[in-house]
Amino acid sequence: MQTIQIIALLSLAAACQQTPVKEQVHHDPPPTTEVLEPYQCGSVQRLHTLGGVFLASQPSAEDFAQAQLGGVRAVLDIRHDAETPDLNERAVVEGLGMTYLHRPWNGPDELTDAVFDDLRTILRDGEKPLLFHCGSANRVGAIWLAHRVLDGGLEVEAALAEAKTVGLKSPAYEQKALDYVRRQG
Repeated sequence: MQTIQIIALLSLAAACQQTPVKEQVHHDPPPTTEVLEPYQCGSVQRLHTLGGVFLASQPSAEDFAQAQLGGVRAVLDIRHDAETPDLNERAVVEGLGMTYLHRPWNGPDELTDAVFDDLRTILRDGEKPLLFHCGSANRVGAIWLAHRVLDGGLEVEAALAEAKTVGLKSPAYEQKALDYVRRQG
């Protein structure tokens, strides 16, 4: 049974890499793009990449293994533990040798200036390649909006378009991000 699981993981990892698994001895880093691009890895439903940051919906344990094989060094999880009761994400990520950062928030009331500040610092200065995720990428998009305007120098309209591409769909999160950007600018 263990051999079947290893073969399955290696097969899944191959789908996320540009070179065959047998050549992936050195764990080459994933691509670093200069524009937001869609990316595909395992069962992650929403996944985009820019500048060494992978913006995602919830990965599975197998997806984390693929990400690690592909060179991802850190995972930033903004979901509360209760949102994923069947997945001990910290154990999975750290067991794969990656850094696990847990900064949970959910709902407009929990999206404070301190949350924006903390997550922007990680996105700007943290270890990369970084996989940044929530459940659907809606929350990721809100943070991305503020980060791209304040740290990436994008105009608000362009950053908002990126955030929506990433997964932002909540008008309340959008408004919180735009208010934060206005107050910081």
